[in-house]
Amino acid sequence: MNKDHNFSVFTKLLHLLALFFLILFLSYKVAADGDTPPSLQGIIMPVTTGLLDGETPIVVNKTAAIQLGKALFWDTAVGSDGMACASCHFHAGADARIQNQLSTGAFHKTPTGLTFEKTASGSNGGVNYTLKTSDFPLYQLTDPTNKDSAVLFNTDDVVSSAGVFSRNFNGINPNDTQDNCASVKDKVFHAGTLNTRKVQARQAPSVINAAFNFRNFWDGRANNIFNGVSAFGVRDVKAGIWVMQPDGTTIKQAIRLENASLASQAVAPPLNDSEMSCTQRTFFDVGRKLLVRQPLAAQEVHAEDSVLANLRNKSGIGLNTSYNNLIKAAFASRYWSGKEDFGKPKDAKALPYNHAEANFSFFFGLALQLYQQTLVSDQTPFDTPRIAGTYPQIPQGLNEHQKNGLTVFLNAHCSICHRGPTLSSAAHPDVYNTNNAFASLSLVNRKTINGAFEGKGVAQGIIDEGYFNTSVTPEENDPGLGGTDPFGNPLSFSEQYLKKLLNGSPLIDPIIVNSCDLDNPFLTDYKNNELIDDPYITGNCDDRALYAKIPKVSVLKTELKKTNSGRALVAVKGAFKVPSLRNVELTAPYMHNGSLLTLEQVVDFYFRGGNFKNNAHFATLVFQQPITTEEKADLVAFLKSLTDERVRWERAPFDHPQIVIPHGHGTRPDTKNSKQAEDLFLTIPAVGKNGRDASLGALKAFDSYLEP
Repeated sequence: MNKDHNFSVFTKLLHLLALFFLILFLSYKVAADGDTPPSLQGIIMPVTTGLLDGETPIVVNKTAAIQLGKALFWDTAVGSDGMACASCHFHAGADARIQNQLSTGAFHKTPTGLTFEKTASGSNGGVNYTLKTSDFPLYQLTDPTNKDSAVLFNTDDVVSSAGVFSRNFNGINPNDTQDNCASVKDKVFHAGTLNTRKVQARQAPSVINAAFNFRNFWDGRANNIFNGVSAFGVRDVKAGIWVMQPDGTTIKQAIRLENASLASQAVAPPLNDSEMSCTQRTFFDVGRKLLVRQPLAAQEVHAEDSVLANLRNKSGIGLNTSYNNLIKAAFASRYWSGKEDFGKPKDAKALPYNHAEANFSFFFGLALQLYQQTLVSDQTPFDTPRIAGTYPQIPQGLNEHQKNGLTVFLNAHCSICHRGPTLSSAAHPDVYNTNNAFASLSLVNRKTINGAFEGKGVAQGIIDEGYFNTSVTPEENDPGLGGTDPFGNPLSFSEQYLKKLLNGSPLIDPIIVNSCDLDNPFLTDYKNNELIDDPYITGNCDDRALYAKIPKVSVLKTELKKTNSGRALVAVKGAFKVPSLRNVELTAPYMHNGSLLTLEQVVDFYFRGGNFKNNAHFATLVFQQPITTEEKADLVAFLKSLTDERVRWERAPFDHPQIVIPHGHGTRPDTKNSKQAEDLFLTIPAVGKNGRDASLGALKAFDSYLEP
């Protein structure tokens, strides 16, 4: 037997051994995913190092910071014209308004993305429209259980949240919560000659339990790293805050706080000119407006508010302090006590900005993060102890229908995406990878995307874990995670990783990707002579080092020439964050475009395999599969077991001040601005720590507010 033959046999044995361990490894993962996700109780929230700990913490009084965050979240003075953060997150952390909630689907870069279409109910829709039950779903089939049945209705319009009027910022009004802004004729959001409030291009997800997410927003653009200024972490190279030095001088410093995506998310809406702000307003201006103000000055605060009661003004309206005082109590003085000037406002007659105004985005983001980290929903029937000896593990609090529904949920592979205690794979991986099994966080993965159930073979797509294309809409309607940031960088970690494999360039976001951590390593469908040992591995793959191989650059380039079928497929276009299923009973309308009204419609969507056949469609998990009427009812019953009664009744920590929210328009011009339609309002009363009383009743599902 010659030496070459011996080497060939040895190589084959190695491949067989590799295949054996790969199957064993993947079998372990499938088994782990197939059991009941754990309770959220006792799960440690990802820590933002340096925020509350260390010798020089940023926040010196956590209680004051949470009070500041809650006041800012609910205060309608934060917006240019009466919009608060809570205006779109007041109902189980989501938006339950029903009037003037339609958008054109502006991410769809075609004429229909700029115009409204008729609704499924036959109405004209458009601005100021009142939603009906018959308008849903936004994609309707003759047979809701059959993806290939005839299409009755389809639209690229979106059900979302009304924001601000189109106006340009001129300055703040010291004695008015309304900013000094000039109206600009809106080409889309107007009724006759009158501007109406703009509506967002994506539905507002719930903020409850969002503190566990690695990134936030539907497209993940709220970075895990907070830079103190914007949503984009280290991508925003100019971002920095002003820090006073021991010698009394103040310098601008870059700040990089990890596990702070809620802070990154929080600073975006207040400057967004369709959500909360007049165009060209800055956070310096927001700081100047708010610092001297009484928090919640026009809003009732409940005498038993779980966070704000001891600051409540004796009149019952607002707090008995200022935002400036709360910031000084909450944050280390090096961030607000500088005596220098920090630039001039747009109004030439105004004084230069002070230190606290210059750092207001920093205070705002971190205070809102600390407040929202209290909004943890972990007291549901699902969170009760498991019945001993059962597999899958059955929570004791579930009734028979809910137990059966859990089995359907697991058998249908729903727990692969809705995994871990938050029931979302978009959570920080430390939240659901509790065994520390991997050398990296596995934020980039390689999964079987499509083909396995469609006779096309198996396509291994590189994906961002927790962000999947389920074909709610065609990919061209909204790029989702496949979009870019304002600096031209891909939002997706996967696209960054592919560029690194091609040219060795570092990832924009400081994350580690180890090929041996992928669910489907490149070894599974590349030949050995097409691979090289991963040069980025530093010996931390342990016994999985065999999988630490990546394709050669020449092989990748060849694969990328293939249209949507190559082995180098990056499946991120049209991908969106996997939302948590907790309190899902109360957070409709569902999906990033608000297209589904009820949980029954959601079940139909998934069990028929989605709506469209997108190239990056996650067909391995979202595929046509049978479900009986009884199983469907049981599955919906299980999903309703994920409701926390504290959320339903707005008991602490989910209690809140009063808020008055714009909710559609009347037919007359606004009395203060003849170019705008008058606002109608929805008043949400203040609720204390004991929750809503019987006269208010519990929060209801969204569809119960709609007429047929």
